[in-house]
Amino acid sequence: QVQLVESGGGLVQPGGSLRLSCVASGSIFSIYTMAWYRQAPGKQRELVAAITSGSTNYTDSVKGRFTISRENAKNTLYLQMNSLKPEDTAVYYCNAGIKTLNGGSRQYWGLGTQVTVSS
Repeated sequence: QVQLVESGGGLVQPGGSLRLSCVASGSIFSIYTMAWYRQAPGKQRELVAAITSGSTNYTDSVKGRFTISRENAKNTLYLQMNSLKPEDTAVYYCNAGIKTLNGGSRQYWGLGTQVTVSS
């Protein structure tokens, strides 16, 4: 059993910052890719940022404002979000590609954390 739990969402004014965290726990052998997705009301879920060993990529709309990082020893993923805009409002989901102790590998999702950018 593997769980991903996000935290750090909330209400912030335009121009403000938030830091999201995602902790993976359970029968984990290894984590290869980790990523943040978001889904705004009435829109499809989109990839925000992803990180593998030593490599990151971002959707164009967040480049220069968001930073993805991971702490492998703690199975934790972060998303530092600066200069937030109202269009960043969405539910943010953690995603991870995980190989479990029984040898299986698949993608796992967290339940999401709400980020609202509004004055």
